[in-house]
Amino acid sequence: MDSSMEKLFVFIDGHAKKMQVAENLTYIEGVLETTEMWLDGDVKPDIQNLQNEDIRKAIQLAILKGMKEHVQAHHQMTPDSLGLLVGYFVDQLTKDKQQFSILDPAVGTGNLLFTVLNFLPGKATSSSAVEIDDMLIRLAASTGDLLQQPVTLYRQDALQPLLIDPVDVVISDLPVGHYPDDKTASGYELKAKEGLSFAHHLMIEQSMRHTVKGGYLIFLVPQGIFESQQAKELHTYFSNHAWIQAVIQLPVNLFKSESHAKSILILQKKSSELKQPKEVLLAKVPNMSNKHAMSLFFEKVNIWRQENMN
Repeated sequence: MDSSMEKLFVFIDGHAKKMQVAENLTYIEGVLETTEMWLDGDVKPDIQNLQNEDIRKAIQLAILKGMKEHVQAHHQMTPDSLGLLVGYFVDQLTKDKQQFSILDPAVGTGNLLFTVLNFLPGKATSSSAVEIDDMLIRLAASTGDLLQQPVTLYRQDALQPLLIDPVDVVISDLPVGHYPDDKTASGYELKAKEGLSFAHHLMIEQSMRHTVKGGYLIFLVPQGIFESQQAKELHTYFSNHAWIQAVIQLPVNLFKSESHAKSILILQKKSSELKQPKEVLLAKVPNMSNKHAMSLFFEKVNIWRQENMN
């Protein structure tokens, strides 16, 4: 028998295809229309005992299908496995907190943020997210409403001024590339001395501005971020504003190619009331299908946390 998630995907897929034909829409626009009609009560899946993860996975599977039909470079979804890994680190870093606030400044369709929120039900007292693309933010909004995850969404360029109070935790699968707006970039310490600035560097700085002292930032970054032509400026910025807590290399097989490989970078915003970690966690995630190797990896992280967390 099909799982609840599979049944829900069939429901969303079927309605999206109908909308695609009836309204002359793209498939992904049909998915959006379907989720919004579901919220309005115009259509409803006849499926018992739907869980939040069933809803998230089914919607994101439909979105992924739509993205494959209409590929755009900036429309990339964070894989579930990485979302769960980020959720694990958020959990490890907030062990001493009953609740916390969280921000994703490049939320896309929300897969990373909602994976983390589902992983830690009830712990996030407030969630904020930023996305400039109208289609993506509408998909994130309808998904959040169906999951009953209260997220305040801001449709804007995340590197423009944000009306968001500092949060305890920032997570982001950083958009990689050059930022075309030199005027806006000029207001950042990490602006390039010559030519265009790296958008992912500026996004790190913007995120730091919106993190409380002692708060954590967990980023998916290019694996060679500390070897790029602007790496020196990044090191200087970190020495002034943050402690590097961990650099974790991810398996290359999770990405399209080695050149697209990423790492998890964990920072803590400096605070005069806290101490620098004794040791930076440098680790490599093993093949995630190898349960024994993953168990050893998590054991290493747990030991590091106990010895280094403020």
